[in-house]
Amino acid sequence: MTSIEIQIIHIVAALIISFILFVSIDLIFNLPKSGSTRGVAEISRAITRHGGDKAGGMMMGNILCSPDASAGVLLAACGVYIAGIPGGLIAAAFVFIGSKICHDSWYASTTGALLATCIITACTYIGMSASAWIVAMVINIVLIQGISQIHASHILGRLWLLRKGNTKEGQK
Repeated sequence: MTSIEIQIIHIVAALIISFILFVSIDLIFNLPKSGSTRGVAEISRAITRHGGDKAGGMMMGNILCSPDASAGVLLAACGVYIAGIPGGLIAAAFVFIGSKICHDSWYASTTGALLATCIITACTYIGMSASAWIVAMVINIVLIQGISQIHASHILGRLWLLRKGNTKEGQK
């Protein structure tokens, strides 16, 4: 395999792992419980008005309006890229401070940054670069926020229902 093919495989692997990481952290910590940060509830209402899922819209609003697990994972990837483990830990500290500034729950974003620092660092030992994680997180955020908010809200809404032990169709 060529170097480019290997990099693409690394990016795809990082894409899948980082998506699972940041969505599962938000689901485990039951975020968002409500539109705690200004704008989250309004984003959910707007997505719902256009045919999206309410719970998925809340998760999308949380990703957009506050430092959450996705921000923690992305910033940890940048920190590890710049300075290894210390960079990831500094990124986690910045994420924690950002959460406090936003009057948002600190645990999901900071946990995301700390776990991502560990996972990304471990992956660098098996040949994956931290830059692959940065690319993967940017792709994840674009997929969730940029391409189709309606479809993304339905996917996130189904994940939200699975977390609650409910398998019926998303909320309208």
